[in-house]
Amino acid sequence: MVERNTVATNAAETNAPRKLVVKVTAGEEAPERCSQAFTVAAVGVASGARVSLWLTGESSWFALPGRAEQFQLPHSAPLEDLLAAVLESGTVTLCTQCAARRDIAEKDVRPGVRIAGAQLFVQEVLGDGVQALVY
Repeated sequence: MVERNTVATNAAETNAPRKLVVKVTAGEEAPERCSQAFTVAAVGVASGARVSLWLTGESSWFALPGRAEQFQLPHSAPLEDLLAAVLESGTVTLCTQCAARRDIAEKDVRPGVRIAGAQLFVQEVLGDGVQALVY
């Protein structure tokens, strides 16, 4: 008889929600890719996943108040609504280097957005049961 380990080793066994890390590099220059990333992150939240959305490259601008509200793409959900959903139930992180290259400081970002670097990103994506997507 094989003895089963009583400690659950993954999210499926514990019924804990999986973690979804979405890194978006695109902004207004690639609106469909940008919108897809925010949509997937918001749907992840709605599906009960623990979502971490990383704003890098040109998507860094969406960490600033009012920027998501200016984004428009026909036949897609408003970016400000998608971002609000993730801010409400997940985490939103602005890349440290990306922020510095754009002269964005902690005082400039919308409430709920944190600034962190590659070390935290790598720590998040290497966790057990994590699904990472890059757009």
